[in-house]
Amino acid sequence: MATSLIAEKTELTVHQMDPLGDSRWERLVQDHPNATIFHTRGWLEALHRTYGYEPLVLTTSAEGETLGNVLVLCKVSSWLTGPRWVSLPFSDHCQPLVDDPRGLVAILKYLEAQVDGRHCKYVELRPLTDLDPEVEAASKPAFSDIFCIHMLDLRPPVDSLFKNFHKSCVQRKLQRAQREELTIEVGQSQELLNHFYQLMIKTRRRHKIPPQPLSWFRNLLDCLGDNARVHVAFKGSTPIASIFTLTHKNTFVYKYGCSDASYHNLGGTLSLFWHAIQAAKQMGFERFDFGRSEAHDQGLVSFKDHWGGVRTRLRYYRYPWHPPLTHSKTSTDRQTQIAEQVFSRLPDFCLVLAGKLLYRHIG
Repeated sequence: MATSLIAEKTELTVHQMDPLGDSRWERLVQDHPNATIFHTRGWLEALHRTYGYEPLVLTTSAEGETLGNVLVLCKVSSWLTGPRWVSLPFSDHCQPLVDDPRGLVAILKYLEAQVDGRHCKYVELRPLTDLDPEVEAASKPAFSDIFCIHMLDLRPPVDSLFKNFHKSCVQRKLQRAQREELTIEVGQSQELLNHFYQLMIKTRRRHKIPPQPLSWFRNLLDCLGDNARVHVAFKGSTPIASIFTLTHKNTFVYKYGCSDASYHNLGGTLSLFWHAIQAAKQMGFERFDFGRSEAHDQGLVSFKDHWGGVRTRLRYYRYPWHPPLTHSKTSTDRQTQIAEQVFSRLPDFCLVLAGKLLYRHIG
């Protein structure tokens, strides 16, 4: 049963629908030019299976009508971090699929009413591009976080792409990696997934945070089918680096990466990216999405800059925005340092268990 609320000052009614059960959603995602892998039913199903999040679409289209002006979210229910609606958890971006700014204003007014009615603690939007100024002025959301994203145009010839890579940081290292005779395997097998996850545990330990649960990556492979792949670089029979990629329409997406630090000098990660770029171009994809980076992570941002793509800003929005009142920044930083020290010293099985327990609360 659809629910609705007449949005203030818009004369538009907002309806709820289930994207996992309504066939109109799949047709919209396939046809809409701004839809990405993060809008797909497979991605939403993986979120639901792994973390129990409830996917939800808000739209100004009534039941039975062709969908228009839509925003997809997940209801995150957590006793630890509070209930909230996020568009979308663990997704780099999720652009509202709206053709009329009034439609998005109506949806945001609806969401404000959910927060004011204490149905959720807050709402967070993660659009690929900034909201329309008219929408910002009408709904007044606050900025929550700023990231950046890199996109590489795959339409130029392969030689031109290579020439645009940074000479010392990419080109020469790729030539070194070629001399190392690394091999790369791509697929969806349990063996490749296990290699990926063991490298993910090592990487997250270096970063002093737990890995996401193995079930998340397995569910992505199951739910996305041919649109998800694991890539693993080997030195002999030893896996030394791995990436997890997604595809949708004309875009090839890098989502996760991990490696064994003791083999970094062999260039395994760069080899994986170059192999993926060439494969994506050969398969007819038009752009390579290097994924989201935290703006303050200069090492990662520079690494992606070196591939010759275009860097743009990602701004997330939240309603309402209340700065922390109970903890000082010094106190919060101290808590983070303690958590990092604990995670860095846990045995692998405890680190993995921590990820299983915690990630559903932080989406």
